[in-house]
Amino acid sequence: MLRRVALLLTATVAFTSAHAQWGYRPNWQDASPMAMLNARNGIRAQVGVPPLAWSANLAAVAQDWANRLLGTNYLSHRPSNHYGENLYSISGGTVTPGQVVAAWADEVRGYDPYSGACRGVCGHYTQIVWRATRAVGCAVATDGYREVWVCNYDPPGNVVGFRPY
Repeated sequence: MLRRVALLLTATVAFTSAHAQWGYRPNWQDASPMAMLNARNGIRAQVGVPPLAWSANLAAVAQDWANRLLGTNYLSHRPSNHYGENLYSISGGTVTPGQVVAAWADEVRGYDPYSGACRGVCGHYTQIVWRATRAVGCAVATDGYREVWVCNYDPPGNVVGFRPY
């Protein structure tokens, strides 16, 4: 049986926007799930792996966890999660789905595709491009000051002993 890497990978960004205001509407509600899916599939296409499909079930699981994380003011992966998971949190500003995916994808700088090794943090990136993953669902929770983004992947990636592509 394959062991999954238990990675606690978080992208916590302290970002202040001149346009951010208290009581803002999160960008997620202004964008369709397709914005999140298309950004991710563009990255997958660059390395020749098949596109992902959107999963409403995974999005519901992600929403439940995003709400819990926001309510507890904590950022950690769901314990005993059956899915791959990427987390992102921002305080004092807003981000778009594309910006969230870009932050995770920027971890490509730490990944060496020739050796399969990660120098530093690259688990968000490798989860995005994991060849065996077929579906993703994402959600965001906000309290007017902080946004917590969660994406779940099925099947999960980052399996010990295997490369993402």
